[in-house]
Amino acid sequence: MGQLPAFPGLRFNNAILHLVKAIRKFYDGLDPRYLGSYGLAETSHYLLIPQATVRSWVVGRPYPTKRGKKYFEPVIELPDRDIRSLSFINLIEVHVLDAIRREHSVPLDKIRIAIDYLGEQFGSEHPLAEESFATDGLDLFVDKFGQIINVSRAGQLGIKTLLQAHLRRIDRDAKGVALRLYPFTRKRSPDEPRVVVIDPYVSFGRPVLVGTGIATSVVAERYKAGESIEQLCTDYGRERLEIEEAIRCELELEAA
Repeated sequence: MGQLPAFPGLRFNNAILHLVKAIRKFYDGLDPRYLGSYGLAETSHYLLIPQATVRSWVVGRPYPTKRGKKYFEPVIELPDRDIRSLSFINLIEVHVLDAIRREHSVPLDKIRIAIDYLGEQFGSEHPLAEESFATDGLDLFVDKFGQIINVSRAGQLGIKTLLQAHLRRIDRDAKGVALRLYPFTRKRSPDEPRVVVIDPYVSFGRPVLVGTGIATSVVAERYKAGESIEQLCTDYGRERLEIEEAIRCELELEAA
């Protein structure tokens, strides 16, 4: 599915509305953002998070104790636990959760309490993926962490800064629900370019170059097959940075 034509004003909004309706009809009226579409390995790869970590967060895991095995319940609810596929909304939740867990090593049971707190505040099943969290909910969440782990004021600001960097890579619809994700392709730097996008309404949610239907996987396969970045730039009519980011999304980009 390619890029929408750049209709001005109302015509553009109508074009988006018709596209969304057509896609939902294709999915029997369901919103594709909530359908299982991403495997554990795929999620791990595109979000730069170890697969074992993703599995623990969305599936759970057994762990040994002195009194025998116990089970860690998942933090994020999948559309169908038996199928073990993440929805686009789950992808957003994992993306945000990673910012909290990775940088400050906050224990998952503490994070679970804070997520429950946000859910109670906003009445949402997916508070980490909602606009309310991205605005006033962010301060509530940070405050809750302050109560739970007794971090210093500097620590709270650190969490907030990191969360904001992750949240800036999410576009939302008029209702505040996550619409597009621009995954990190390097080292999660706040100034990383937003060149690759995951959009459930484009190419069935596979990563593509922004403003196109060019799949990063296709670009990377051609690169692996021996085609130069210059050749790919010419064929696709894209800038070098875009082609490089498409390759980074799928592969380790070697010196070219």
